[in-house]
Amino acid sequence: MALADGHLPVLPLGADKRPLGNCRDCADLACGGRPNMKTPGPCVCPWPCHGWAAATTNPHVLASRQWGMAWRRARAIGYHPGGALVTVVDLDNPDAVAWARTTLPPTKTVATTRGEHWIYRGAMRSANKVRPGVDIKSLMSYARWLGPGTGPIAALPPAVLALVEREESTPARAAVDSSTPPRWDRSVATGCRHTPTFVQTGLERGLDNIRAHPEQGAGTAAYGAARFLATRHTACPGPCGLDRIAEELITAAIAVGVPAPYARRCVTNGMNAALGAVA
Repeated sequence: MALADGHLPVLPLGADKRPLGNCRDCADLACGGRPNMKTPGPCVCPWPCHGWAAATTNPHVLASRQWGMAWRRARAIGYHPGGALVTVVDLDNPDAVAWARTTLPPTKTVATTRGEHWIYRGAMRSANKVRPGVDIKSLMSYARWLGPGTGPIAALPPAVLALVEREESTPARAAVDSSTPPRWDRSVATGCRHTPTFVQTGLERGLDNIRAHPEQGAGTAAYGAARFLATRHTACPGPCGLDRIAEELITAAIAVGVPAPYARRCVTNGMNAALGAVA
């Protein structure tokens, strides 16, 4: 309750340091998922289902019968960094800590069992394994509460943003893809060379980047995600499910306020720009 009073959305964690499992009604996302998940849904389940998406500061929820039962099973407290507008740089070993001390600006630090959490003011897209022993936990992620830490908190620096964004694609400066190109053509479709996990991971990174721009820049993010993802498949004989990928990117852009025609044009232009780069 004290953490929630301090505007930190919290949730119970089990003995394995993971969120508690979904209830029967929410299993396999039968409920549709919560509104703030990667795929927004209508779930209003009173139990702490869906991990980080259930984290809350609402005292009535935290003290409810359902959450009370969950707290009695819990062995740790988790929190949603992005919901508190902070980012946790999770340094998982001494080498990662040494790297941070020579690379990143100092900020609030929390000791962990194997390394340290460096906490910065500002939210961003989450990503695992951005470099050896380093994870980024912010939007659509959770972290374990290990204490208030020491030192003043610093603003989120470009060096941390760059860890996640370094592979994102942006429109080429030498050309403008403003006109609507012809539809994506896969005339040599005979199979994708990538695993479903590879395809889904890339898609989720693109979706996260779009959702991280709720006020402005989502169209550009959609263009960049489409171009980056299409580039991953230019050597594939096809098909690679790019139509489905495109629709998910478009839906994500529309969800954060991009007009539907513009969202579709951004994604289509991005995919065609990737084809043009290897033509």
